[in-house]
Amino acid sequence: MPPKQPQKSKAQKALAAASSSRSKGKKKWSKGKVREKKNYAVVLSPELYKKLFAGVPKMKMITVYTMVEAYKINASVARRCIKELASKGKIKCISNHSRMPIYTKA
Repeated sequence: MPPKQPQKSKAQKALAAASSSRSKGKKKWSKGKVREKKNYAVVLSPELYKKLFAGVPKMKMITVYTMVEAYKINASVARRCIKELASKGKIKCISNHSRMPIYTKA
């Protein structure tokens, strides 16, 4: 058997524990997945307005998201355009749920 090592005192143990934790440092948290910020139009330009009001009534299914993706506009702008198109009779409502209204061509 190997020779016994001398026991450490409480002060020595505390000092060893403190120095070992300091060497590791603080825990580094991961940043997580960072999505790219999308820069969508908040105000409609005259060209985009014409393009939108000509193209949307031809779409088979019209939701806020389909307009946002197709025309790169803000969701609030898309909701307003949908309301205006519906009031003019260019599109008709299929489902008028508060969270996801669905429209189609008239």
